[in-house]
Amino acid sequence: MAIRHGEFERIQSVLDDADADGPFTAREILDLLEQHDVDFGSAHRVATVLGRRAQTGEVEVIEDQPYRYQFPDNGN
Repeated sequence: MAIRHGEFERIQSVLDDADADGPFTAREILDLLEQHDVDFGSAHRVATVLGRRAQTGEVEVIEDQPYRYQFPDNGN
């Protein structure tokens, strides 16, 4: 399944606007998105988008239970 344009940017924008410190679980990120009226569908979708961006180094995946996601470039 292809990542729709802008999904990562929407996540990053909400985290920046919330001035939230990470790392976060996909569920925590989904909750923040919902609080900012951004419909993202599911925590699984959040994890998919962030997992793909981890391949390019834009996101760090902390392999714990549950996985957590850190944004090294902007401190989130």
